[in-house]
Amino acid sequence: MLVFLDTEFTDFIQIDLISIGLVAEDGREFYAERNDYRREDCSSFVVAEVLPLLNRVPGAKCSSAHLGFRLREWFSSLEGPITLVFDYPSDWELLVDTLRGDLLAELPENLSETLLIGHDIVSDKKFQEAYESSFGRDWPRHHALADARALRNGYIACQSELRPHAD
Repeated sequence: MLVFLDTEFTDFIQIDLISIGLVAEDGREFYAERNDYRREDCSSFVVAEVLPLLNRVPGAKCSSAHLGFRLREWFSSLEGPITLVFDYPSDWELLVDTLRGDLLAELPENLSETLLIGHDIVSDKKFQEAYESSFGRDWPRHHALADARALRNGYIACQSELRPHAD
């Protein structure tokens, strides 16, 4: 099963997770926002473009420690093996850091592979059309769940073009 991942974080230097969105190939979703990141570590871009998009999903706020627990629960509800799909390496790194926590716990057993989507896919016309059409006023770009949905939609559209069609 493919699971599409996107994160929002403080900045590229003092990188710390703010929010995370995961969307499974079958449409199941996970979204959470940390309530313990440091606002003063956020870049001006994040303050202007990301932070105003928070607080849209009821029950999403939690601590970093609780987020790891919630993520493990969600992954355990999915059938394995899972291939995690993302378009930026830090998304994967932030997820791993959250899952491992302070105790350096093991990753979920059903999380078997990762797939970093490259330029060849994200620049594909079908990918771009499906990706861009995923955003709206209620779910704009730079909201982790909206971005994960768009990534899923773009990837599926691009891959369906490559698969042979049954007549």
